[in-house]
Amino acid sequence: MKEKIWLSSPHMGGNEMKYVNEAYNTNWIAPLGPNVNGFEEDLQKYLNIGHVAALSSGTAAIHLALVLLGVKYGDEVLASSFTFSATINPITYVGATPILVDSERDTWNMCPVELERAIKDRITKGIKPKAIILVHLYGMPAKIDKLMAVANKYGIPVIEDAAEALGSKYKGKALGTYGKFGVLSFNGNKIITTSGGGALISDDKEMIEKTRFLATQARDIAPHYQHSEIGFNYRMSNIVAGIGRGQMEVVDERVAKRRENFNFYKNIFANIDEVEILEEMNNDFFSNYWLTTILLKSENKNIEDLRLEFDKENIEVRPLWKPMHLQPVFESCPAYTNGVSEKLFEIGLCLPSGSNLTDKERFRIESVLRKHFY
Repeated sequence: MKEKIWLSSPHMGGNEMKYVNEAYNTNWIAPLGPNVNGFEEDLQKYLNIGHVAALSSGTAAIHLALVLLGVKYGDEVLASSFTFSATINPITYVGATPILVDSERDTWNMCPVELERAIKDRITKGIKPKAIILVHLYGMPAKIDKLMAVANKYGIPVIEDAAEALGSKYKGKALGTYGKFGVLSFNGNKIITTSGGGALISDDKEMIEKTRFLATQARDIAPHYQHSEIGFNYRMSNIVAGIGRGQMEVVDERVAKRRENFNFYKNIFANIDEVEILEEMNNDFFSNYWLTTILLKSENKNIEDLRLEFDKENIEVRPLWKPMHLQPVFESCPAYTNGVSEKLFEIGLCLPSGSNLTDKERFRIESVLRKHFY
C-alpha cells in the first residue's frame, strides 16, 4: 500500500527537544514551570495581546471563558453551528443551552444577519443570551467587525474560537484578540502543536489571572489545601509547553507553507469551473489556510466519489464540518438557519494541507484531482 498522506499532521521545527530536555534535566515535570511561562510570553508577543493562560486544550479554554462570564444553568449561549463539536460542548458543561447560528456564504463563518435575528428573537422570548461563541473556520477570518458591532449593540460578550486560526488576521489584527476572550488550540493537526493543549487569551489581566487559578483546582492562598470555588485540572504541562516554545520559533514558516499549499490547489482549480475554493475576499482578510477547502458545484459529480478516489490512493481528505444543528446530540437546540451550512456540508471537502507536504505527495494529490476532473 502507498504511504499515507495525512490531512494535517504534526510538523516539528527542530528546537522542541531543547526545551523538553531542559524541563527533564531540571525536573520541571509538572503543570507549571519555565516553559509554560515562556510559551505564554511567546504567544502574548506574537498576538500582541495583553495576557495568555496556557491550558490543557482549546475545549478547556472555552469552558473557563464561560465560567468567567458567569454562564450558568438555564442561560443561553449563541454559537456558530458550522463548527466542530468542541466549540459547543462546553456550553452544556455549565448547564446552559446552545443557540445555534448559521453561516454566511462568502466566509462560511457566523452570519451577522442571522446573529442579530437570533438575539432579537431570544430577547422576545424572555432570555437574553449571556455570550456569543463565534468561530474563524479553517483559518478564514469571520467578518469580525460586523459581528462585534451586533454583539456590542446588545451588550453581549464575545468568545472568539480561533482554534484553527493562529496566524490569521483581519485588518492586520490577530484573530482571537477582538472579543472579550480568544481561544487557541495546539492539537496535533493545528498550525503549531503541543500534541494537545490550548490557551485562553484576553486583554483583561484579572480574567486571565482567574483563569490560571481555576485551571489549577482553585486552591486558595493558605498553608493548607483550602478551596472556596470549584476548580479544574486544566493547566498545560511544562513538558508539552516546551514543544510549544519550539513550535513558536517556526510559526510564521508554518503559515507560509499552508498558504503555499493553498496556491498549489488554486492553480490546479483555476480552469475547473466545477470547483469553488474558499479564499480571502479582499485585503482585509489574511488566512493561515489551515486547511484548503473546496466546494463541488457540479450536479454531475458527487463529493463522496472524490473522497473515495483519494481513499483508494491512501490520501486522507475529509468532508466539511457537519453543522451542529444536524447533529443528534444538538438537534433539539434552538437554531437560526438559512441553509448555508447544510449546503456546504453536502458539497464540501477538506484537502491535505499539512505544512510538511512534500513535492512527491503534492504530485500524488494532483494526479487524483486531474484524473477526476479532466
